[in-house]
Amino acid sequence: MTRAQQTVSILLLLSSLYLALYLGLIPINETVQTEIVPVLPFYGLIVLACFLGARLGYMILTFNDVPQEYESLQKEIEQAKIELRKANVDVD
Repeated sequence: MTRAQQTVSILLLLSSLYLALYLGLIPINETVQTEIVPVLPFYGLIVLACFLGARLGYMILTFNDVPQEYESLQKEIEQAKIELRKANVDVD
């Protein structure tokens, strides 16, 4: 199974479970059914955003720990500066 198929399968499973909860096909407490289940997608988006923000922050924090990527980025920056100078753009 490819990574895309696995991701689609997980998303389909989660959406099916949510739809079953939302439509009341799975019997749960009435308070949970009316007050918590409708806001689960928003909660999921917030959790995903927090996770991605934390991951981005960690990757930025540890960026200098990857010397070959640092060197590659520095070379790309220098190449871009050279190209911009050829186009008469002030880069410094």
